[in-house]
Amino acid sequence: MKIVILVGNKPNHKALTAKLSQEFEISGIVIENRKPVKRKMKDWINGIKDRFTFYKIHASWSSLLKHYNLTFPAWPKVDNLIVEQINEAAVVEFLKKKNPDLILVSGTRILSKDFLSQIMPIAKIMNLHTGISPYIKGGPNCTNWCLADDLFHLIGNTVMWINEGIDSGNIIATERTRFKGDETLNDIHLAVMEHAHDLYIRAVRKVEDGYELNAVKQENIAKGKLFLTKRWNSRKKKSLLRNIRNNRFNQVVQSLHYHEKAKEINLIEL
Repeated sequence: MKIVILVGNKPNHKALTAKLSQEFEISGIVIENRKPVKRKMKDWINGIKDRFTFYKIHASWSSLLKHYNLTFPAWPKVDNLIVEQINEAAVVEFLKKKNPDLILVSGTRILSKDFLSQIMPIAKIMNLHTGISPYIKGGPNCTNWCLADDLFHLIGNTVMWINEGIDSGNIIATERTRFKGDETLNDIHLAVMEHAHDLYIRAVRKVEDGYELNAVKQENIAKGKLFLTKRWNSRKKKSLLRNIRNNRFNQVVQSLHYHEKAKEINLIEL
């Protein structure tokens, strides 16, 4: 089975790509190295204030990236293409040349309608979402949204087929991330990401072994909610830190109520 991976350029994307290359034969990798957005002085100042005020949130994510940088210091040694925008014509040409059976996506911009119209006839396209769709969709970080909104039972991951929407493709598998109830914020984020990578690998292995994977429409599972980055504000960040600081997350995870709420979720088994 020929596989091409389309990923972002962060250490967690590098780690996922490395793990996939250890399990499967990867024909090529396209890395979307986004050009930094020019910011006004006011935005720089607000960004510095935010990092200072909500240091623990930023530090948690930085810790995860540092972990993956140390564990997986290099990209796999396969043919690769580095672009600023994943929907570039060069990516289409790269994929046509590779002619893969399966394309794996993680951490890129949304694939455009024009891009998909040229690629879908070539291969199936699978996507990894670090949230449980359709219950938790969007950004900037679905785990943080769950922590802020007391939706601890909805922390988990999804593997889906790609369509033109935001985390809206037909579902292959959804799983909750398991917790013991003694995790720090750093532990929570790393557990979610490790689980995401593991679920993705298991889904790809099913394809390689010839299994017909699920394609369940999200509207047939639940109504769900789309979380927008612009609404991830100071109030939500304070709520997250309060839940962690007061040990609410760990108390709830160990409670009967948490497990009863978890039973209400309609998960799609791989």
